[in-house]
Amino acid sequence: MYVFPKISLRPEVENYLKESFLNEEAVSASSRQEAERKFETLLLRLSHPPSLTTVRVNTHLGSVQHVRGLLLEELQKQFGESSIPVVQHPALPDVLLIPMTGPRKNIEKQQCEVIVGAQCGNAVLRGAHVYVPGIVSASKFMKAGDVISVYSDINGKCKKGAKEFDGTKVFLGNGISELSRKDIFNGLPDLKGIGIRMTEPIYLSPSFDNVLPSYIFLQNLPSTVVAHVLDPQPGEKILDMCAAPGGKTTHTAALMQDKGEVIALDKILTKVNKLKQNASLLGLHSIRAFCFDATKALKLDTTDGIEGGPPFLPESFDRIILDAPCSGMGQRPNMACTWTLKEVTSYQPLQRKLLHVAVQLLKPGGVLVYSTCTITLAENEEQVAWALRTFPCLQLQPQEPQIGGEGMVGAGLTLEQLKQLQRFDPSVVPLQNMDTDSLGEARREDMIWLANKDCIGFFIAKFLKCQSTKEKVSQK
Repeated sequence: MYVFPKISLRPEVENYLKESFLNEEAVSASSRQEAERKFETLLLRLSHPPSLTTVRVNTHLGSVQHVRGLLLEELQKQFGESSIPVVQHPALPDVLLIPMTGPRKNIEKQQCEVIVGAQCGNAVLRGAHVYVPGIVSASKFMKAGDVISVYSDINGKCKKGAKEFDGTKVFLGNGISELSRKDIFNGLPDLKGIGIRMTEPIYLSPSFDNVLPSYIFLQNLPSTVVAHVLDPQPGEKILDMCAAPGGKTTHTAALMQDKGEVIALDKILTKVNKLKQNASLLGLHSIRAFCFDATKALKLDTTDGIEGGPPFLPESFDRIILDAPCSGMGQRPNMACTWTLKEVTSYQPLQRKLLHVAVQLLKPGGVLVYSTCTITLAENEEQVAWALRTFPCLQLQPQEPQIGGEGMVGAGLTLEQLKQLQRFDPSVVPLQNMDTDSLGEARREDMIWLANKDCIGFFIAKFLKCQSTKEKVSQK
């Protein structure tokens, strides 16, 4: 039973996605009816959160078992006698899985309402409280201590400071207001604390606000797979081309035992500062972060760049992560996307520019891992097919661990090549209804299977560079 409608998209965007998923190869592989059913299921799954929360342990500062123990203590504080399991992933040994309960029914809606922005609403569905900047409107007489029903303005139509809102809104659960309406809307502009403390969310998940910040990093499961597929070794020089907020960067440094050099680039300064803050919090010293546009990271002449920083000489890196800017259509939960077709399709050229740079910066024998958090064929399998045609020096490689499904047909890749890709597709598993009783009865194997399937939409490809490209660079 789905509690939310399918993700709301502009008609031209939905048709574009549908054409990709119902391409000739996909339809002939099963049937048009089956391809259509799978696509509609995917749209429904995107509006709902994954069934489990994924926490990556910072193994640089603590063992997985030690941190698991600390986490269990924290969960006991939050949930009292209710037993919430914390399961170590067998193929991702530094990853812990925590199931959420829900969707919870029969929550009584209150007269006093708060409307939050869509991004805030998505965070609430994954266990967050409501912070003041996310509040768009509140009932006229709301006081601190009131029981409040929280709704998400999924289409962004509610005016800031409104006293009521009759547009499209989705119920997220109830909470206790920490502040009055006056405090929120007449307060200081930099008011940033908790505005509503969620007590009866539709989906109940632990809150990780300031929980073990040096020991754990909240990451979607497919994102934790990327650094393991990269397989960085101590002493190597690694580049993370589009690194913020630093999940894959810090994971890579931890897997290298903080020995070697991890260069992280991002072109937005605030994001780079946040990445540096995360690295410091996690006690990682091998990371050097720079505010720099990765499309310009290749040094084509002898002009000086930042000392030890970008731009870099050709073939400077042992391994490269390109977690490319993308349309983000795999993110969950996401009840509405207002992007135009032009915006959704604008990323393919940028990704190809970045791939060009990545190939030149990679040493012969080096590994390039390309990933996105989107579901489109154009940004995933089509990019792999293009890269293999454009760069004869690249070979597609099998991945370890292999947790996602194989790639999607329709881009002209062979069956063998599709098997070497990882596409995480949440449409393959039905919506789960989990309560505290079923949590106690759930088998560990079932939870791991569910975590692998019921996650965000994501894509990973791994390439090996078989020969030097230095001559081509110098000829240019």
